[in-house]
Amino acid sequence: MEFTEAYKQTGPCCFSPNARYIAVAVDYRLMIRDTLSFKVVQLFSCLDKISYIEWALDSEYILCGLYKRPIIQAWSLTQPEWTCKIDEGPAGIAYARWSPDSRHILTTSEFQLRLIVWSLVNTACVHVQWPKHGSKGVSFTKDGKFAAICTRRDCKDYINLLSCHSWEIMGVFAVDTLDMTDIQWSPDDSAIVIWDSPLEYKVLIYSPDGRCLFKYQAYESGLGVKSVSWSPCGQFLAVGSYDQMLRVLNHLTWKTFAEFMHLSTVRAPCCAAVFKEVDEPLQLDMSGLCLDDDFMGGSDAPGGHFKVRYEVMEVPITFPFQKPPADKPNPKQGIGLLSWSNDSQYICTRNDSMPTALWIWDIRHLELAAILVQKDPIRAAAWDPISTRLVLCTGSSHLYMWTPSGAYCVSNPLPQFSITDLKWNSDGSCLLLKDKESFCCAAVPLLPESSDYSSDE
Repeated sequence: MEFTEAYKQTGPCCFSPNARYIAVAVDYRLMIRDTLSFKVVQLFSCLDKISYIEWALDSEYILCGLYKRPIIQAWSLTQPEWTCKIDEGPAGIAYARWSPDSRHILTTSEFQLRLIVWSLVNTACVHVQWPKHGSKGVSFTKDGKFAAICTRRDCKDYINLLSCHSWEIMGVFAVDTLDMTDIQWSPDDSAIVIWDSPLEYKVLIYSPDGRCLFKYQAYESGLGVKSVSWSPCGQFLAVGSYDQMLRVLNHLTWKTFAEFMHLSTVRAPCCAAVFKEVDEPLQLDMSGLCLDDDFMGGSDAPGGHFKVRYEVMEVPITFPFQKPPADKPNPKQGIGLLSWSNDSQYICTRNDSMPTALWIWDIRHLELAAILVQKDPIRAAAWDPISTRLVLCTGSSHLYMWTPSGAYCVSNPLPQFSITDLKWNSDGSCLLLKDKESFCCAAVPLLPESSDYSSDE
């Protein structure tokens, strides 16, 4: 892997959907860099510090959320002189997002008073009253024709279906939730999944016309759903719960066909490979050096240098377990991280009670494929959008990768660069790595058909 030099950032950074550009927030300036040359191709000055950025799907426009003001500014890469500013006045702006056609911006006001659809074509506005959430509760169909928006009025949750062409309300129906958390269209646009707050275990599948296709409730007492994700193929729905279990439903009968437990101790029989991150001191051969005694006596530096590698462990093995305090809200337990591979064959999970372990499940064979045990809590994990390859970071200077052939560690050569977040570009050729005040990119080689990686690279 090849790494670029570090560049300054003070906020969000992200690739454009077409993988040609990187948008970087530096205080009040928005820098657009070319992905190949890293030269600044556009520089926009906003009215305040940038809190949030989002590309339009066509990669021609980009919006910046200045939530301290609060206003939204949008810019065009093809027409640098074109500007757009959205200011809702006293109502404020809690969140903003692009519509699938890249010509409308949806903003949610503070206190969820209203959601407004702003047109960049004819300056028209459409209002939706009482949106349920600020940054959540809005989902678009994959073909971009319809939007489902969660609303709440008279202590009841509703779903509003809007046409993304005319922005007219096509239908409204009530849903059987106490306090709806979020909503997602299925990848084939045939169903909508919604789930209740952690206080009530309830996952509901609705058809677009408002019929409840299935109601799933794994248990009644205790905290409920923590994470939900459709598989890219649309055939599976994964539900992560506070009871530290992952359950997978099929799209034909909506019945559970797999339940995966995250135990603190893994025992035989277990076919999974367990990779544990270990430090290994660098073996520096100084036999050929002619150094005087004074220099050698005052040098302890070699003892402080380490390389990192994975060691394959035997079962049984016990992972560090953190029991959350019973008197504090939002306990760190349950399946907090849940992500599908691009081919829907694998799914990775993190049980927040064991934050240093990443579990990789094989859906085709309904078994545990691998466990990655890190020294530090896992900050982020992301699948290659093209190949079956998983990358994760823990806030150290290393990247950790897994493929069905094995796991390996990659050291970042940049000094004092701790990787706290990572993102793939859409063609799987490049990774964006973030530190606290800087970022860099890493060129990732294409994965061969039969990869044979060593675990101590």
